[in-house]
Amino acid sequence: MASTGSARPRIDPELAGFGAVVKRCREAADIKQGELAKLVNVARSYVSHVECGRTKCRRDFAERLDRTLNTGGEIVEAWDDLLEKIKHVRYPTHFVAFPKAEASADQLRVYETHLVYGLFQIEAYARVLLVDDDAVATRMKRQELLSREPRPMISVVMEESVLYRQVGSKEVMREQLDFLIELSRREGLFLQVAKTAHYRGTRASFTIATQPDRSEIAYVVKATGGEVTRDPSELARLSVVMHLLNTKALNTEDSRTFIRKVLEERWS
Repeated sequence: MASTGSARPRIDPELAGFGAVVKRCREAADIKQGELAKLVNVARSYVSHVECGRTKCRRDFAERLDRTLNTGGEIVEAWDDLLEKIKHVRYPTHFVAFPKAEASADQLRVYETHLVYGLFQIEAYARVLLVDDDAVATRMKRQELLSREPRPMISVVMEESVLYRQVGSKEVMREQLDFLIELSRREGLFLQVAKTAHYRGTRASFTIATQPDRSEIAYVVKATGGEVTRDPSELARLSVVMHLLNTKALNTEDSRTFIRKVLEERWS
C-alpha cells in the first residue's frame, strides 16, 4: 500500500538562494521573524516560507523587506539576480541551472580531474580559461560564497595532475597554488589531493550541492560540457564515489604539503 504521508515539498534552489539573503539580512539587523512580519504587515509563516525558499514573493515585497531592514538594495538585487535575471548571467548553457543550487547549498562536495575547482580559481587563472570579461566577472561573483557567513562546508578532492597542468604563465600557477594553500587553512574548507591512480567509479569531475532541506543536485562534467541531475540513483552513486575519494586521497595536511612541494619544484 502506498504511504499516506505527505511528501516533503521540493525546495527550488533559486528561491532558497533568495531566502538565504533575506534571512542573513534579517539576522544582521537583529530582528526576529515575528518582528519582521509585523513590520511588513504579513504573517510570520510567510516570512518563514520566503526564507526557506518555499514560496515566491513578489518584487514589491522584496522592496519592502529592503526598506525595512535597511539593506541598501541588497535584497532587491538578490531578487533580480536569482529570480528574474538568471537567464542573462553568462554561464555555459549546460551550467545555467547549477549556480542557483550552489548559491543556496550548505554543503558542496567536489571532485576535479583537470582544472582547479571554479570557486577556488584566482582571477588570472580563470581569465586564461574563459572567453570574455563578463564570464570572468561571473566566476569571481560566484566566489562571494567563500566569504559568506555562514558559508557552506566545501570538500574538494583534486587529482594531482591539476597541480602540474599549466594554465597561463608560471607566475599564474605560482599564485594559484599559493591561493590553494591559503584556502586549505580556512575553517570549513577541505582540500585533498588524490594521487594518480584508478579510483573505482570515477569517470569525470562532478559537484554535489546539498541544500538546507537535505535535498541534493549534482553537476557532472561530460565530453560536450556537462549536465545537472537530481536523479536519486545517480546522486547515490556519486556520494559513494566521493566517500571513496575522501578515504583514498591524501589528508588535508599532507595535501597542503604536497601542493607546496609542487609549487616549489615545478613552478618556482
